[in-house]
Amino acid sequence: MLIAKPRVSEQIIQGIRQKNTLLLLSQAGTIRFIPMSDCAVRIICTKADCKDTKEPILPKEAFAQWSFAEDDQYISIRLAKLTIKINKKTASISYYRPDGTRLLKERDRDSRTMEAFQSYRMEQAGKITHIQTADGVKQFVKDAVRVPDKQLYHTRMHFEWQQGEALYGLGQHEEGVLNLRGHQVYLHQANRKIAIPLLVSSLGYGILMNTSSTMIFSDTEYGSYLYTEAVPQLDFYFINGEGMDGVVREYRRLTGKASMLPRWAFGYLQSQERYESQKEICQVAKEYRKRGISLDGIVLDWCSWEDGMWGQKSFDHSRFPDPSNMIQTLHDEDVHFMISIWPNMDPKCENHKEMKEKNLLLPFSDIYDARNEQARKCYWEQAKQGLYQYGVDAWWCDSSEPFTPEWSHTERVEPALQYEEYKRTAGDYLGEEHTNDFALYHARAIYEGQRSEIKGSDKRVFNLTRSAWTGQQKYGAVMWSGDTAASWETLRRQIPAGLNFCASGFPYWTADIGAFFVKRGDYWYWDGEYDDTVEDPAYLELYTRWYQWCCFLPIFRGHGTDCRRELWNFKGADGVFYQSMLRANKLRYELLPYIYSTAGKVWLYDASMIRMLAFDFPKDAKALEITDQYLFGESLMVCPVTETMYYKKSATGAEKQENPSKVRDVYLPEGCGWYDFWTNTYYEGGQWIEAEAPIERIPLFVKEGSILPMQQPVNSTAEIVMPDNLTFTVYAKKDCIYELYTDDGDGYAYENGAYTLETYMWNQSEQILRDSKGREVDRFRVKVVSAYGKVSK
Repeated sequence: MLIAKPRVSEQIIQGIRQKNTLLLLSQAGTIRFIPMSDCAVRIICTKADCKDTKEPILPKEAFAQWSFAEDDQYISIRLAKLTIKINKKTASISYYRPDGTRLLKERDRDSRTMEAFQSYRMEQAGKITHIQTADGVKQFVKDAVRVPDKQLYHTRMHFEWQQGEALYGLGQHEEGVLNLRGHQVYLHQANRKIAIPLLVSSLGYGILMNTSSTMIFSDTEYGSYLYTEAVPQLDFYFINGEGMDGVVREYRRLTGKASMLPRWAFGYLQSQERYESQKEICQVAKEYRKRGISLDGIVLDWCSWEDGMWGQKSFDHSRFPDPSNMIQTLHDEDVHFMISIWPNMDPKCENHKEMKEKNLLLPFSDIYDARNEQARKCYWEQAKQGLYQYGVDAWWCDSSEPFTPEWSHTERVEPALQYEEYKRTAGDYLGEEHTNDFALYHARAIYEGQRSEIKGSDKRVFNLTRSAWTGQQKYGAVMWSGDTAASWETLRRQIPAGLNFCASGFPYWTADIGAFFVKRGDYWYWDGEYDDTVEDPAYLELYTRWYQWCCFLPIFRGHGTDCRRELWNFKGADGVFYQSMLRANKLRYELLPYIYSTAGKVWLYDASMIRMLAFDFPKDAKALEITDQYLFGESLMVCPVTETMYYKKSATGAEKQENPSKVRDVYLPEGCGWYDFWTNTYYEGGQWIEAEAPIERIPLFVKEGSILPMQQPVNSTAEIVMPDNLTFTVYAKKDCIYELYTDDGDGYAYENGAYTLETYMWNQSEQILRDSKGREVDRFRVKVVSAYGKVSK
C-alpha cells in the first residue's frame, strides 16, 4: 500500500519584526511583510529550500507607522488603512479595512503553492528562418539547443472572492470581457494583447504581482487563483485603495507617476499604412488646413528607411530628400511629426552592424537587448543621429513585444497554445523570468535618451507603443490596441479592452479608428468584413461610429491599411458620414481645455482619463457590468454606438435599413443626476433610458454637479484659448467646483511647479461662477443648464 508523505508544515513558528519588515517563519519557508504606505504592503514568500534568495530591495524611505500583534489563532498587522491577518496554523492571509470589513481572503488550505523547476537558456540557435507577416519580417529559431540557467518557481495564490464582487484590470485583452469573474485570462504579450499584472476589485483593493514573467488569472471550475510562470520567489503588493482611484494612485506611487504628454498629443493625429514620401506627407497636412479640419500630427509608419534595410533608424533620401525641411513645413502649419521605429534591424543595415559589433543584440537575434543599459544608449544614439536631429516630435515604437509567434500561423491558435508558444519563444531570447517586460525597457531607452539631450527639457516624450509592463507610464508612453480587423463585434470588444487596460494603472490608450484591417485576407488576423472599403456605405457607418468613440479616448488617432484614412475619403453618396466626423473632430477641439485639464490631473493627482463606471459607482450592481459606457474625465459619460442603424451587411453588399431605430439603451448610474449633452435634458440616475443616436452624434451625458470648460473651434492646439476666454457650462442643482489645470503645453517645467491650477466655484443660490480669488467670471462666458433642461445665459 502507498504511504502518504506528510507535507511540510505551513504553521507559523515565529514572528519577528526586523526594523520595518515582519518575518513569519515556518518549516515550509518564510513570509516577509514590508509595509510600503498606510494602505499598501509588499509580501514576499520563499520556500525553505529556495536557492540564492536575495534580500529584497527596500524602499528608500521605509514606512514605519504600523504594528503587529499575536494571539492563539492569528498574527495581525495594522496600518492606518489596512489590517492583515495571518492564520498561524495554515499561514493563510486575509485582508480587511480598518473597520474590520473583509476585503479578500485566501483559501484556508494550501493558499499559496510554489513549485521549483529548472529554467533554461538558449545556447545554440539551430536553424533560423525569417517569415514575412503583416507585422513585419519575423525571425524564428528551430531546433535550438538549451542549457540549464537557474532555479525558478511556478507559483499559485488561491482566493475566495466575495459575492457581487467584480474584478478588472490585468491589461488589454480581445475577448470583450469587462468583469473578469468567471473567466480565465492569459497574461502574455501579443500584437493585440497587453499583459499588466495588476488586478483591481470593485471593493477598492488591488493586487500587483511583482514579476516579469507570463501569468494566468483563473476564476473557473479549475479554481480562483493567480499563477506566475517563472519567478525566483512569490512577490506581490496588496493595496487597499479605498476605491479603484486609490488603487491606481498607489500603483503609480509604487511604480512611477505618469509623465505629461505634450498638449498637441491630445489633438487629432492622422496616420495610415503608409505615407511613402515627403511630398505626400506635406500635401496631406496642407489639405487638412485647406479644408479647415483640425489636425495636430501626422504619422510616418514603417519603411521610412531604404528598401531592404528593415529597422534602420534613418530616412530613405530618395523619398525623403530633405527631412528637416519636411518637418519644418509641417511645423509652419502647426502639425507635428511622429515616426515609426522598430526594435529589430536587418543584418544588412548599419544600425544592426553597430549593435552586433558591440555585442548589444539578444542572442541569435536581430533585436537589440533593451535590458542592457549600453544597448539602450546605443539605440537612442542611432535614433538621434538618423531621425531626431531633423526635428522629429514623437515616436511610434511598433512591435515592442517584440515577439508575436501567433502571427506566423494561417489560422488562429487556441488561447492556451498561444500562451505556451509565446512563453517558449520569448523565454528563449529574454530568459523565462523576463518574458513580459521588454516593452518597459524599450520605452525607457527612448525616454531617457530624449531627456538626456541638451534641449531634452523643451520637448516632452511622446511614445506610441504596442506593449507595456509595470511602470511604463512614467516614460511618456501611450499604448494602442494593435492591428484589429473591422467589424461591429471588434468595435464592441475594443471598449472593455481599453477600460480594463486603463484600470490597470495606465492613463494613455487609443485604438486604430475603423480598425487596421478592413478587407478579408488569407491569414486569420486579416479578417475585416468590408472588401469594398470606403465604397461600402456599411463600412462608412462603422468608421463614423468608431471615429466618434475615439474622439473620447485620451489619444485621437486614425490609422490602418486597405484604404486611405484621411477624412475626406469617407464621404459616401450624400456626405453624411464625413459631416458627422467633422462634427466630432470639431467637438474634440472645443473640449480640449477639459481634456488637457484631465491629463494634468493624471500627473498631478494620479487620476485616470477613461474610467469604467465601477470607478465612480462601485455600489451600483448594474454599473459594474456595463461594457459599453464609461466616464471620460470626471464629468462626461460616453456611450458609443456599437450596432448598425443605417446599413446591414449581406451577401450581395450593404442594404439600407428602412425606418432604422436611431436610439441606443443607456444606463444612468444611481447616486446622481445626468444631463444629455446634446439636448440638456435632465434625468435622475438609477434608470435605463433610450438615448437618441442619429449618425450625426454619439450619445453623451454630463454628470450632475459638473462644470465644463470649453473653447471655440480651432485648427490645432497651437491656437489653444487662454482661461480668460473660455466658456464654462454649469450642470448643477447645487454648489459645485472645478479645477482647471494649465501649463506651457510642452517641456518639463511643470515638474518644477510651472503650472496653474485654477479653482472655479459655482454658487447655486447667487447663480454666479467665481475663480479662486473670488472674482466673478463674466456672465457672457457662463452657461447654466437647469435641472429641467433649460439653458440660461
